[in-house]
Amino acid sequence: MPFTVKDSIDTAGVPTQRGSPIFEGRTPETDATSVARLKNAGGVLLAKTNLPEFSYWIESDNLLSGRTNNPWDLERTPGGSSGGESAAIAAGMSPLGLGTDLAISVRGPAAQTGIVSLKATHGLVPMTGIWPRAPRRFWHVGPMARSVRDLALAVSQLAGPDGLDAFVSSAAFSAGPGRSPDRPLRVGWMVGPGLGPVDPEVAATVEAAADALKGLGVLVEPVGLPALERDFALDVFNRLHVMEMKPAFRAATAGRREDELYKMAKTMLSLPDTSMDDYIEAEQAAERLRDGYAAYFRDYDALITQVLPIPAHRHGVEQFVIDGQTVDATYLQAATVPLNVTGLPGLSMRFGTSTDGMPINVQIIGGWHAEPTILHLASLLEEVSPVRGPRPNLLGSSR
Repeated sequence: MPFTVKDSIDTAGVPTQRGSPIFEGRTPETDATSVARLKNAGGVLLAKTNLPEFSYWIESDNLLSGRTNNPWDLERTPGGSSGGESAAIAAGMSPLGLGTDLAISVRGPAAQTGIVSLKATHGLVPMTGIWPRAPRRFWHVGPMARSVRDLALAVSQLAGPDGLDAFVSSAAFSAGPGRSPDRPLRVGWMVGPGLGPVDPEVAATVEAAADALKGLGVLVEPVGLPALERDFALDVFNRLHVMEMKPAFRAATAGRREDELYKMAKTMLSLPDTSMDDYIEAEQAAERLRDGYAAYFRDYDALITQVLPIPAHRHGVEQFVIDGQTVDATYLQAATVPLNVTGLPGLSMRFGTSTDGMPINVQIIGGWHAEPTILHLASLLEEVSPVRGPRPNLLGSSR
């Protein structure tokens, strides 16, 4: 089975250039653990795919290999940072791929191109052989595909410790006692407070997915998470990760010319440091968020939300008006970043279409190490999806 790999993931004998002239021509001697595992299972590396500089933005553009376009509409982005991967899979160039996710980066691009992807529980899949790894607590590597079945197959090959990634080696690979087989699945859904503003079409798609599961006999009801309303996860993430990634960025760019750096590296390095008081408060807020989700998953097996607040947008947009509110581009991560802060697994899959023909995905969230549950729910939704099958017009017009 051929597969493609984001160009931040090491591939033996094949350049891994991380979207930057700083790493032009860099060719690793060994595969990342995730790549080696797919190869060992019979996978054949087909190509490397584009990304933003250092994997740090919601669009896939850089000074080394240029901009990736969305195959549904070439004037729109396929997202970032795994946008090259999502575009390749959506266009039929690849059936399976590997991306990485810091705050949005496998789930958002999947939503913008209408494919499926999974950010597994933090520590389930080793990050060995992938850069950047700082901040380690938030980075994940995950599969992207065109069907839930292929996604599940990939996860089965990728999961487990490799003896090198301490996060994986120390993880508890158990979901606990789990639910009784006699009890039906119980699922909540929400698009409300704590996840930022959302376009009405996206909100309607989330509700439609919830209704579809209800029609299949799953117990489904609208819910709220007080922890998300108390601590806005995107703000918590920003106060923590900027301080933790700066040393790696400074080391990579030391002594480099200004023209070798693209806009995101410059932006990230120019951000002010978080004060110690704010950093400690953000740490405590992250713990409160974990506690809030733990309380939720005592009563429910999964949660359905939006992935993105809007369908794929045009290139270079820095501000959006969403349901009457003006927000900057970082707010596109509002519904995905809580899972990076808490380490919870989340799956992105298409379940709708916007009025202008762009795919709309929903996010299925499970408790820690509950990948089997969310993959099962995704397979149920895939069978009744109103949009299963259509693919982008490769000439660039959307449908």
